[in-house]
Amino acid sequence: MHPEPHDELRVASFRDLDTTTLYEILKLRSEVFVVEQECAYLDPDGRDSEPGTRHLWFERDGKIRAYLRILSDAEGVERIGRVVTAAEARGAGLGARLLTEAITVIGNRPSILDAQAHLSGFYGKFGYVVNGAEYVEDGIPHVPMIRAGATPAR
Repeated sequence: MHPEPHDELRVASFRDLDTTTLYEILKLRSEVFVVEQECAYLDPDGRDSEPGTRHLWFERDGKIRAYLRILSDAEGVERIGRVVTAAEARGAGLGARLLTEAITVIGNRPSILDAQAHLSGFYGKFGYVVNGAEYVEDGIPHVPMIRAGATPAR
């Protein structure tokens, strides 16, 4: 009897990513954001390699199944972005598990994200609230969202 395959969580800085993993991450982001969603844009935007960036993903048998990155923006605010799940892994709760892990990594600091508008309810379940006007990027409506950091006990 073979054990059931499972998704393994990984967290790494850019310098700790091996080239095969980086390739698989960029491939997944391109498959979904550029090809599936038909948005022609430069996905490798120069922020993946910033020292404060953390990459989080689930993989199974060497295949990246879900991914997000956390960027350190100005004034101690963390930015969650490039949230993506492979087509064959959707519906398994990997996005929610990744977001939960990202919030743990972020800790007490506030965080922001730009959500595709139809996903604002999903992010709302994690404490994110819309904090600006809807806008269209690459033909897709988005809304800026924020999650306040915890106030430290005094």
